Amino acid sequence: MTNTQCPNCKSPILADDRFCENCGVPLIAEGLSPTTTCLKCGANDIDAEGYCAQCGFRNAPISDIASNERIKLVVSQRLAGVSDPGLKRDRNEDYLALQSLNDRHHVLVVCDGVSSSQAPEVAAKMAANTSCQYLVEAIPVGEDSELAMKKAIASALKAVCAIPYQSQREEDHDPPSTTIVAASVQGTEVTIGWLGDSRAYWISGANIQQLTEDDSWLNDVVKSGKLSEIEARQSPQAHAISRWLGKDAENDAVPSVVKFTISSSGYLLLCSDGLWNYIHTPSHLAELVQRYTDPNAIVLSEGLVEFARSQGGADNITVAILSI
Repeated sequence: MTNTQCPNCKSPILADDRFCENCGVPLIAEGLSPTTTCLKCGANDIDAEGYCAQCGFRNAPISDIASNERIKLVVSQRLAGVSDPGLKRDRNEDYLALQSLNDRHHVLVVCDGVSSSQAPEVAAKMAANTSCQYLVEAIPVGEDSELAMKKAIASALKAVCAIPYQSQREEDHDPPSTTIVAASVQGTEVTIGWLGDSRAYWISGANIQQLTEDDSWLNDVVKSGKLSEIEARQSPQAHAISRWLGKDAENDAVPSVVKFTISSSGYLLLCSDGLWNYIHTPSHLAELVQRYTDPNAIVLSEGLVEFARSQGGADNITVAILSI
């Protein structure tokens, strides 16, 4: 039986292995165990480059996904983002997807793969790309933005649940999972949907508004009255998420959705907890945005990522910004 290397951690693997015994990455690429079913629509017509003949979605090889490199996306001067592995993690399990249809219509998605699950970086990329594509297609046909957001995240859930995984790994039984926060911008109307603790903010000068509310153990116990916020923050469970996208949570994967009307110039910012864990107060974030502000959204995105790295960079860091 031929030996080869895992495309993620380079550990030795056997030709018929479906998962790397060292890092747990599914081996579904480069002749090891090819993907035959589209992760978006379920069709069985996948070409040699991974594109589905039915819906056009690219089912990317794991070797394209499992990376420790910084991802930089620049759609325009107004729309850009950065996903950075940080300083402590072996790989980047965050992902982002951005797209503009025109000057008034934009889509932003940030996903943070759940580290305790199998192939979290795959889950994050699949969820980000699938939901972004759905939202982009929904805008021109005039689909209700709240309904479109729910359907987009449902399509992301379907893609995540379709990722191959081993249900009996001794060290980790959790299937691929990720948080998600997505924004559909149509003129001055913004629709935000999320599951987990990746966040969306609106920042205009010194004024800042957190548009999402974390799905977290901390928020749940504080709302229930079991603990005060001060007491809850002292618990090791404080940052545990209570909702996410994944096969083990598919019955509770209905996203929260809010709408926001833009009434002034400012920045729509989506980020993972790799950034906001270092933000002490809303005014602190506003100060950072004013410090790094620039006509180009990529300059601000990189500035905020570098801030998080300067504070220790303990987690993957992802920032997506639309300047309005």
